[in-house]
Amino acid sequence: MRVLVTGGAGFIGSHVVDRLEKSGVETAVLDTVPPERSPWAGANPPEWFEGDVRDEGAVARALEGVDAVCHQAAMVGLGKGFADAPPYVSANDLGTAVLLRGMAAAGVRGLVLAGSMVVYGEGDYRCADHGTVRPPARAAADLAAGRFEPGCPECGARLLTSAIREGAPTEPRSVYAVTKLAQEQLAAVWADSTGGSAISLRYHNVYGDGMPKDTPYAGVASFFRSALERGEAPKVFEDGAQRRDFVHVDDVASANETALRALPRLGEGRTRAYNTGSGEPHTIGEMATALASAYGGPQPVVTGEYRLGDVRHITASSERIATELGWRAEVPFEEGMRRFAAEPLAV
Repeated sequence: MRVLVTGGAGFIGSHVVDRLEKSGVETAVLDTVPPERSPWAGANPPEWFEGDVRDEGAVARALEGVDAVCHQAAMVGLGKGFADAPPYVSANDLGTAVLLRGMAAAGVRGLVLAGSMVVYGEGDYRCADHGTVRPPARAAADLAAGRFEPGCPECGARLLTSAIREGAPTEPRSVYAVTKLAQEQLAAVWADSTGGSAISLRYHNVYGDGMPKDTPYAGVASFFRSALERGEAPKVFEDGAQRRDFVHVDDVASANETALRALPRLGEGRTRAYNTGSGEPHTIGEMATALASAYGGPQPVVTGEYRLGDVRHITASSERIATELGWRAEVPFEEGMRRFAAEPLAV
């Protein structure tokens, strides 16, 4: 099998490439980064195609002789506001459309897509009296007053949370989230029209070595790790009780390999989404504390600050991918935090 990894120089993409090559999979990379600035600089990089997924010529060249594509290239993070909409839509959705058209023309019929939990919006909430509910986005006035927990939209009561499943309604609440859902929908249309097979891995909070440091698009784990490296206490927003599923990048790389090998079993014209998480929910405060302790740096400070558009709780049920594909995360939370505390970040 020959696999093209788009965005193969990036945080997750580079780990996917390493995993595939160690498993004996012939791998090629399409990335805007030149090979001499890649994670393999000075070593032996995989076959390299320097270019953008929006460039039809670069895509066509990279797809020659390819059996499947692992599509990691994307503009990531929640962005800073709606002004970011054009670059997000261009990089993520136009880029995916150009890639899929190139795959259709080249006869490539297998796709694993880097999806995201952000397509759900808030997590899975239940009211004791009203059952499953979908709370609206939290109001600035509530957040400013320290009322962080969303209430039942029917009665205002405190809600119970549980791990979200793939059948939950999608409700993207940022431009980035909209583009990630659109990528899945484009992949579904491509599969239906070409007889291809597509799997979307809905990543939860991925962390690990090679995360980019000090960037608004890196994620909370990188922010905390960067602060500790500067000798500063990690700053935890809200009250630190936001629940997430933190999954190590090595596990995400193995999930991509598993999905690629499962594509022939999926069937022609079919798409399938899988939550890709650790199955061990933790609060952001717990993660910051564990990371600070492992690093030996200052303990985190809970600031009460907030960002409009952030969701309160979302954790994954990864039972579908375990049952159907046989994949489970293997890096325990405590071990992952110890490793992350000692491993380098990308500049």
